[in-house]
Amino acid sequence: MYPKNGNIHTYIYACIHTYIHTYVQTYIHNKVTHICIQKMGIYIHTYIHTYIHTYIRTYIHTYIHTYVHTYIHTYIHTHTYIHTYSIHTYIHTFIHSNIHTCIYTHTHVSTCIHR
Repeated sequence: MYPKNGNIHTYIYACIHTYIHTYVQTYIHNKVTHICIQKMGIYIHTYIHTYIHTYIRTYIHTYIHTYVHTYIHTYIHTHTYIHTYSIHTYIHTFIHSNIHTCIYTHTHVSTCIHR
């Protein structure tokens, strides 16, 4: 329905204005929201990834290495050389083939656990 003053330009302007506010604005809002969520997701992923590589990886590697060399290593060296060498080699091989590989090659945790 045309406006009461009969001005077609006012009517067209009102239609366009309404269209912008209902469709375009909603579309832009959804698009911006989607982009923000994506960016936030990338940010969170990057933050977690960085945290894992700087703190957790270093901590786990240091902890395991320290544990092996203080407790197990000391215990093993009280036995014979052959026994010591074989167990030491086995432990080192296990760490480097399982835990070390999983952490350093970005393998998923589930893969590491079920390895």
